[in-house]
Amino acid sequence: MPDDLYRRYQAAARAHQAHTTDCTHCTDRVRCPEATRLWSAFERLQDAYLARQRKRTR
Repeated sequence: MPDDLYRRYQAAARAHQAHTTDCTHCTDRVRCPEATRLWSAFERLQDAYLARQRKRTR
């Protein structure tokens, strides 16, 4: 069973993807403010998850 941090980071990725699929302002190169916020949340959670994984493998 995935842990909470992993689920949150995956949910953030899905939220960003869902937003950019429907947003008429987002392109492959430009994000609207909402997409920027969602992407930042995804990056922060992913970085935290990967850092924790690296600590476990040492």
